[in-house]
Amino acid sequence: MDQHVIETITNELSGTFSAVPPLVAATRLVAALALGAVIGAERESKRKPAGLRTHMLVSMAACLFILVSQQLAALPFGPEDALRVDPLRLIEAVTAGVAFLAAGIIFSSGGEVHNITTGASMWLAGAIGLACGSGQMPLAAMATVIVLVVLYALRLVERK
Repeated sequence: MDQHVIETITNELSGTFSAVPPLVAATRLVAALALGAVIGAERESKRKPAGLRTHMLVSMAACLFILVSQQLAALPFGPEDALRVDPLRLIEAVTAGVAFLAAGIIFSSGGEVHNITTGASMWLAGAIGLACGSGQMPLAAMATVIVLVVLYALRLVERK
């Protein structure tokens, strides 16, 4: 194989990590995965259609979208004054994508709506992933604890 081809492949696989160092990116991805797992485990324990793996993937994907956007913002795409980085667009895109997935598990039967809480928890997992990706892991952890309190405590109240 040509030496130039090998160098090109090696350079592509090594990546640049110009905006977020590899260890920081890995920490954020793992945090998103773990916090998504906490919410997903609760849904899984209730035998809901979107459980552990779904919530983990949604949270980690949202985190990755933020990390990729940070990396892209650091790349030279022309004159600096022409570059526009709009994090709100990314948040809107992730929100819309997760809402589409969540809507897929919500259904009605006999005049009753089912799985709306699971759909909402998927949406929340996306928000938690966005928070992790932007380095707001304490906020993401706080939201995870609050949602668990809501899911467990309100279930106890509903039973009484």
